[in-house]
Amino acid sequence: MLPPIDALRELITARLGRFPRREVPPAAGIRRAAVTVCVLEDSAREPYTILIRRAPHGRNPGQWALPGGRLDDGERPVEAALRELAEETAVTGVEVAGLLDDFVTDSGFVITPVVAFGGAQQPVADPREVASAHAVPLERLLAPGVPRWRDGLLQMPLGPSIVVHAPTGAILWQFAEVALRGRETRVLDVAQPHWTRT
Repeated sequence: MLPPIDALRELITARLGRFPRREVPPAAGIRRAAVTVCVLEDSAREPYTILIRRAPHGRNPGQWALPGGRLDDGERPVEAALRELAEETAVTGVEVAGLLDDFVTDSGFVITPVVAFGGAQQPVADPREVASAHAVPLERLLAPGVPRWRDGLLQMPLGPSIVVHAPTGAILWQFAEVALRGRETRVLDVAQPHWTRT
């Protein structure tokens, strides 16, 4: 059982502040991206995070993802994550709680996950980039059977028709372990399915 949202914000911020995150240093040839694990609250003040389904065109069509994308020239990861969050879901004015480990993808990106709180805003999907936006209760990340492993691959079953794989699944698993459970879990070696490597 998670604490009330205000206490949860303090708890997650404190845990991320103590977490010795692993950062991939900038280097020539590395493509950088950033995503936001954005915690919002519903009408009953229950916390959830936003999961999007990518539009059927563009990069990673139809895949489950966190709001995010590539860094623009000269942009820092937190700036990029919050810009993409606003562009893809219209969620703005969030409070950054901390960062998780950089995740190196098989397609050559380094993804920086940013954890933020956005209050009672209602996400609105930008149809140019996002087919749909979904609310995933944080309690679901702690449910029995989440994560599960199939043929050596991590799966995060987060809804009736929502099964999320790495890299997004790995980031959500680390969020659940570090921010919600208070464990120092690493996800660097979590394998990606071949169809996510685009």
